[in-house]
Amino acid sequence: MTQSLPGQRPVRDRGFAGRAGLPVVVVGAGPYGLSVAAHLRAAGVPVRIFGQVMGSWRHAMATGMFLKSTPDAVDLSTPEPGGRLADFRRLHGEPELTELTPIPCEVFVRYGTWFQKRHVGDVDPARVVAVDRAPSGGGFLVRLDDGRELRSAAVVVATGLNGLAHVPGELGRLAPEGPGAGALVSHTSHHTDLSPFADRRVAVVGGGQSALESAALLHEAGADVRVLVRAPRVRWGMRPQSARSWAERVARPASPLGTGWVLAAVCTGPAAVRRLPAPARMLLFRRALGPSGGWWLRDRVEGVVPVRTSCRVVRADTDGSGVRLELAVAGRSAVLDVDHVLAATGYRLDLDAMTFLTPGVRGAPARVPGSNAPRLSAGFESSVPGLHFTGSLAAPAFGPILRFVAGTEFAAARVARHLARSLAAR
Repeated sequence: MTQSLPGQRPVRDRGFAGRAGLPVVVVGAGPYGLSVAAHLRAAGVPVRIFGQVMGSWRHAMATGMFLKSTPDAVDLSTPEPGGRLADFRRLHGEPELTELTPIPCEVFVRYGTWFQKRHVGDVDPARVVAVDRAPSGGGFLVRLDDGRELRSAAVVVATGLNGLAHVPGELGRLAPEGPGAGALVSHTSHHTDLSPFADRRVAVVGGGQSALESAALLHEAGADVRVLVRAPRVRWGMRPQSARSWAERVARPASPLGTGWVLAAVCTGPAAVRRLPAPARMLLFRRALGPSGGWWLRDRVEGVVPVRTSCRVVRADTDGSGVRLELAVAGRSAVLDVDHVLAATGYRLDLDAMTFLTPGVRGAPARVPGSNAPRLSAGFESSVPGLHFTGSLAAPAFGPILRFVAGTEFAAARVARHLARSLAAR
């Protein structure tokens, strides 16, 4: 396959033996899917990638949101030069972003689309609805939402957080047909526009970046907002320092995920994290990065939007038009009446939520003890030969950096190297 754009190098699949010439199918066209595809094509491995380019970033982030990560932590990965965010900005005559410049999500989406055209080539927008084992000859049978079917030598699941949004049970009961933008309760991933909540009472449940930024956007859109945080205080990131002393750098080394020895270790050594005992890995996964808000967001929330800390939703009821929340606030009971509840309650890594994998495929991979995420080899392969997982579902195996774009370089290079070797040997 060849695709070229004005002023850009053509992207080609070079000849590759593999299993009867079958391609590798990449499910998902976000940062991890695009990076894996770029590395596979550079290695000469035939690859088909399916999904909307940067789809989650287009449809699961409200207009006006910014990335929490700094510019040095959001580069997609390609073995060829010229694929960094800074390269994109420079080629388009846009000023370089610094760690003191929050990155608008729309800039990141434009960057991802440019990266796809320059380093990946064609992406099929069809949605994968079924991945099953091929009836004979090994590999997989992949079915698309337009009725097409194709055989693949291997499958890489890079769907990000799609389908993994978590709404606690006490809130979920407000929407018997499922949470959503038109229900009494929704998840932050359900919204691209928060302006329809103008003049409405909204409770935002959560204390991380998604909760705090959504609350700021709701307030700025004219909503009456209350933020409910379980923790005793809201944590805010530190404003980056343009210059740090030698002693500061030794005491708290920098990493793409922040400063400190733990974060530096998990960023530089995901392969070493994988070799830790499962309980230690799960502890890192859960504790290395707790909920917090970006330093640049603080002035838009603190003293502006009412925030209740040490607050837990005990019960949620509705009369059909509104919601009454019974709260436990620092050991005391309280009641809050609102028109809508916005759950900024994160995501739950659950392999069983990957419903496009047929039950026989979905139930086969061994799990990381203490989670419902797949156990993975050093090449991101599950216990089902040829079935690979990357991005957030790989975080319980390789550590928290796989939850962020910063993990694309490590993951894409490992997946591509493993597949190139294993397919060539068949």
